[in-house]
Amino acid sequence: MTAAKNSRPPARAALVKSVVAALDDMKAVNVKVMDVRKVTDVADCMVLASGNSDRHVRSIADKVVEKAKAAGFRPMGMEGERDGEWVLVDLNDVIVHVMLPRVREFYGLEGLWEISPSKPGKAGKPARAGKTAKPARAAPRAKKSAGGRNGRSAPRRAPAKKKAAPRAKR
Repeated sequence: MTAAKNSRPPARAALVKSVVAALDDMKAVNVKVMDVRKVTDVADCMVLASGNSDRHVRSIADKVVEKAKAAGFRPMGMEGERDGEWVLVDLNDVIVHVMLPRVREFYGLEGLWEISPSKPGKAGKPARAGKTAKPARAAPRAKKSAGGRNGRSAPRRAPAKKKAAPRAKR
């Protein structure tokens, strides 16, 4: 088992290099390579990239598979190519996620798989009993403007001065 683990990094490095080259060729945006060996046994490395449209995302994923095959690595599978919002390419030791920017922001995989450099023992520490979080203050409401035609606001005028009504004599 140890010999297999020692022989994996050079092959994995070549695979990551070919994946990054494919992403670069296809003008993928915001490419991030993460070493996840300390987090999971599923893969050694995860590569995240974004595409500008669903067609671009599918093309990037196809190019990754093509380059991996050319480098001698057999892809295990590819998911999500029909919709094109998030395509996952499983290359056994390396998993590639290609997504639209809004999907990437929504799921936040960087925060899920990235190891934070926090102090040991602090991560995952449960909150103390009896302490509750303060409720968030509500945002102040925007003042409504005097709506005119077509949603335009009417020009603001200074309030008219009220004249005192003359007193009736008794």
